[in-house]
Amino acid sequence: MSTSDTTTPPGITLKSPGPGLVPLGPVHTALLHGLDALLTGLAARLSAPEVVGPPLLSAEGLSRLDYFRNFPHLGVAAGRFAPDAFDGLAGGQPPGGLPLEPTGHLLPSATCYGLLLSLEGQDVGADGLRLSATGRCYRNETHYDGLRRLRGFHMREVLYLGTQDGASEHLGRGAEFIREVAAHLGLELTRAAADDPFYDKGGSRARLMMLDPVKHEFSAPDGTAVASVNRHRNFFGERLGIRAGSEESVYSSCVAFGVERWVHAMVLAHGTPERALDRLRRVGA
Repeated sequence: MSTSDTTTPPGITLKSPGPGLVPLGPVHTALLHGLDALLTGLAARLSAPEVVGPPLLSAEGLSRLDYFRNFPHLGVAAGRFAPDAFDGLAGGQPPGGLPLEPTGHLLPSATCYGLLLSLEGQDVGADGLRLSATGRCYRNETHYDGLRRLRGFHMREVLYLGTQDGASEHLGRGAEFIREVAAHLGLELTRAAADDPFYDKGGSRARLMMLDPVKHEFSAPDGTAVASVNRHRNFFGERLGIRAGSEESVYSSCVAFGVERWVHAMVLAHGTPERALDRLRRVGA
């Protein structure tokens, strides 16, 4: 693990520019990169190659995945200034009141969406496919709370597409990895069915989640969910026409890690960022 300098120059403080926008100093940054490197161990264990997803997602594509029916309040749209705003911007006019045009894209709210949309119409083969990626994700939230709840954060995911049994095995091995890494890092995590922030809590998807949870979260003692295992059934396979050999539509599942939340959990468990970083370096040695 890198032993690069983790000290901030005297008198320098990285200040937040607003709610949910938290800059990371050298120690927290070392924790973030070190934890992400450690979490890639699941990808290595499952032979999931590292890829980089697209930086923006098509609104049309997300619509076909029922994203706006379920999470219209979370989406962060990507806009651009209209041509008639250019003169004002160049003349120093504050941008807040200038017109924006839609681009037809959103910033990702989860890493797997971009990977799944990129596989539309393809055959991943009878043996299935695994991919791993870390993406910067963005969400509108009702409130923000340090590293626990941010406007923008890093999410590492290990995605599986293939058979129903393969999707279940993927989640089992992912859960085992989470427990193993948490023990090495001195973290106490509890597992429980997730309560996802559906826009319509009485809607069919939310009711189905209560009856048959497809997402389980692993949380720190203060309730911060740091990782999740997610069973998609064959929903994405059907909507995107993704096949696996003779399977008409793949089953998929993913294991997800909120990296900043792991940083938060480490500091919570070990008292200070410096002690947390020392524990991480001993694990990675």
